[in-house]
Amino acid sequence: MTSDAPPTSPVRFGLVGYGFGGRYFHAPLLGAAPEIDLLGVVTSSAERRALVERDSPGRATFGSLDELVAAGAEAVAISTPAATHSELTDRALELGLAVVCDKPFALDAAAATRSVELAESRGLPLSPYQNRRWDSDFLTVRRLVDDGVLGEVVRFESRFERLAPDAGPGASGGGTLLDFGSHLVDQALVLMGPVAAVYAEWRQRENGLDDDVFVALTHTSGARSHLWGSWSQGAPGPRFRVTGTEASYVNGTLMDCQEDQLLAGHTPASLGPAWGAEPSVRWGRVHRGDDGEVVPTENGAWSTFYPAFARAVRGLGPVPVEPRDAIASMTVLDAARRSATEGGVVRFTG
Repeated sequence: MTSDAPPTSPVRFGLVGYGFGGRYFHAPLLGAAPEIDLLGVVTSSAERRALVERDSPGRATFGSLDELVAAGAEAVAISTPAATHSELTDRALELGLAVVCDKPFALDAAAATRSVELAESRGLPLSPYQNRRWDSDFLTVRRLVDDGVLGEVVRFESRFERLAPDAGPGASGGGTLLDFGSHLVDQALVLMGPVAAVYAEWRQRENGLDDDVFVALTHTSGARSHLWGSWSQGAPGPRFRVTGTEASYVNGTLMDCQEDQLLAGHTPASLGPAWGAEPSVRWGRVHRGDDGEVVPTENGAWSTFYPAFARAVRGLGPVPVEPRDAIASMTVLDAARRSATEGGVVRFTG
């Protein structure tokens, strides 16, 4: 625990950064969670401070983490450019704050390890913001696998593909491998387990950032994951194709609806049961060499992340994503970077 506050009292949270992610994803979800009291936003930008005031009149802004702590914060969510994540995470931990850090959690596995070990030494909750574990379609995949509908899974195919060459990859995300790849690899590890070998390809854009990324993982079980990430794909493939010994599951090209709901100004509090509900036209199918059987999609549940983290701060449960999962993901991404740069397969031993 980070304070002697009553177990049922809301956790006093701050948000660091008010760019696209902080403004449209973190702030609404923090504000909609009754377990959290959002004290304000840390930003040094006058423009961003004006946006905070416009979006939430009267919400406080702070010039530094030290000012946030002085205002009584117990925890912080970090949503800033990728290159700043480790420095801010470590500084927040040194100040005694529990921390949620957006993806990519760090730029490499070594930096991720330093942050995780710092949190462990201080006894502070730390969690990578892997909200896409609670995507509607991924929850559906996990349900089908857990229920044995597909048999033994032998190949997991996953894509974050879109046609937006002018929008990305942005420098703030660190390139497509780190940005999209953080989610793609995390989902693959959650579903398929540890990795024995990594092969990757990418294309460097004129701005020096990688795009059109393909990563192939061989899991220790012998199963394979094939992962794609692109900002310049004119014909996106299915979000998931999951192949098992008994059947395959395929869904469409559209991403989970929760992002669109947040961008439209909705929150879990405003939509209630409609939050994360995919229309039936977007449901996937289970195929057995035929046209397939339509399978209802689970409701997305990004709304569960911050309440779970708040309970962890109060000592009432585990963090929603274990911090050492970030080390595992970054280790795979480091290997993918090496493979794409040098060529060949990177194998893990031990």
